[in-house]
Amino acid sequence: MTRIVDRPGKTKAKAQTRAAEIVREYGPFEGAERIHGVSHDGRHVWAAVGARLLAIDPASGALARTLERAGDAGTAFDGKHLYQIAEARIDKIDPASGEVVASIPAPGNGSDSGLAWAEGSLWVGQYRDRRIRQVDPETGAVLRTIESNRFVTGVTWVDGELWHGTWEGDESDIRRIDPQSGAVLERLEMPSGTAVSGLESDGKDLFYCGGGPTGKLRAVRRPKREER
Repeated sequence: MTRIVDRPGKTKAKAQTRAAEIVREYGPFEGAERIHGVSHDGRHVWAAVGARLLAIDPASGALARTLERAGDAGTAFDGKHLYQIAEARIDKIDPASGEVVASIPAPGNGSDSGLAWAEGSLWVGQYRDRRIRQVDPETGAVLRTIESNRFVTGVTWVDGELWHGTWEGDESDIRRIDPQSGAVLERLEMPSGTAVSGLESDGKDLFYCGGGPTGKLRAVRRPKREER
């Protein structure tokens, strides 16, 4: 296991910071009091809401499908299967049938938060431990650890960039970090009192963010490269 320890707060370069541009809100959805994990399969946004996984049409905001699967933290999609944190494990789910086809232990043993898929690995946020773990999806072995200086919620990769959500008290942001050092490179500040729980990119110009106890899902504009 490679352990990378670099507290972002100690980096010399100050991260570029701007207000997050919230372009749309979805929900709350009936029977879904809290959004835990969020993912995107290229067509639908998936949200873990406790006892179920919801597939939401981002164009209309309508609920497209429901899977009766436990999900109390992050959600990810590898192009074929969904991955869902449920208590101290990560379930691999066939989205067509809802069947759990495999499970591995979650690295935080129940203290995990966000989840993302990239480069053949799962990337697991650990909330109060303030870190992100790169995990082997077959065995659950921890391959790498990146430290943060904030509570880590959702995690996502897009265009080779690693982003994660934070949520402490009434303050949340979405931040881009150096995947090698953990240094904070860019921050999108959410309005005060607006939580970020799950986080996922649509692979283009939007992030989808869980709104925690509001039961809402929010779309946030991802800054264009030339704006950075």
